Amino acid sequence: MKLLIIGCNGQVGWELVRCLQPLGEVISVGHRQLNLSKLGEISTTLRGIAPDVIVNAAAYTAVDEAEKNEAEANLINGYALEVIAAEAEGLGALLIHYSTDYIFDGSKPCPYTEDDDPSPINAYGRSKLMGEKAIQIVDGDYVILRTSWVYAARGVNFLRTILRLSQERDELRVVSDQIGAPTWARFIAESTVHVVSQSQHQRLEGSFVSNCYNLTASGEVSWYDFARAAVDIAKQLPNFSVRVKNITPITSDEYPQPAKRPKNSCLATNKLENHFGLKIPAWNDVLPLCIDEMNERVSLF
Repeated sequence: MKLLIIGCNGQVGWELVRCLQPLGEVISVGHRQLNLSKLGEISTTLRGIAPDVIVNAAAYTAVDEAEKNEAEANLINGYALEVIAAEAEGLGALLIHYSTDYIFDGSKPCPYTEDDDPSPINAYGRSKLMGEKAIQIVDGDYVILRTSWVYAARGVNFLRTILRLSQERDELRVVSDQIGAPTWARFIAESTVHVVSQSQHQRLEGSFVSNCYNLTASGEVSWYDFARAAVDIAKQLPNFSVRVKNITPITSDEYPQPAKRPKNSCLATNKLENHFGLKIPAWNDVLPLCIDEMNERVSLF
């Protein structure tokens, strides 16, 4: 089996390159090899590689920047997916694509299911929803995995930012009225291995059905409590010299950003667990594993 990873240098992409190796020949491309804003290059690249599985981990992820660059976000997160999905269908390849909790407005009082109607409140969410619809319109085999609050030991993410600032400042002010499930990129990649393996088996036996699933850690937490948990773990490790004394909860209104964020980003994962037999870990069970990895590296940031 030949697997193509698009966006191999991102948080999830980096993990995918390592996790997918047991399934077959893995070919990975980053932004330099395949720029999704250049639609004409997508078809040429995909046809040249002719993969059996395409895993798209590339995206325009600058949520606040998307407010003023919505056309670019739509190009990469939306129009590019039209081309990728069409090429995947033409090649007879399975398409795995990652979406986001930001397609919802966050007003629901309980976790969102895959059947809830999307209603994004920012440009990034609209662009990701555009990509979902582009895939669903094409008559190909696909799995859309919606995730949330992704973090990793590498890249730009909330966890790394908080741990860096905790070594530089005496006080941190963190939003406490947005809740979600912080999700480790490695868990996403490892889960993708199971999704690909089982989906390919189902395709061979003729039982596969394209679908969308929520893929996040279990449980819920605010950004504030996530930050506190991360700093508490870091304090116990030798390579972190934590300076911060106070972590203060604030409201979203006290920390204005160009893009509005959903107050509730929790996603129900029952559908994924039941279909693929996956066991979903609690966010606070896997967080120490990621921080341990960061602690073992010579250069933390």
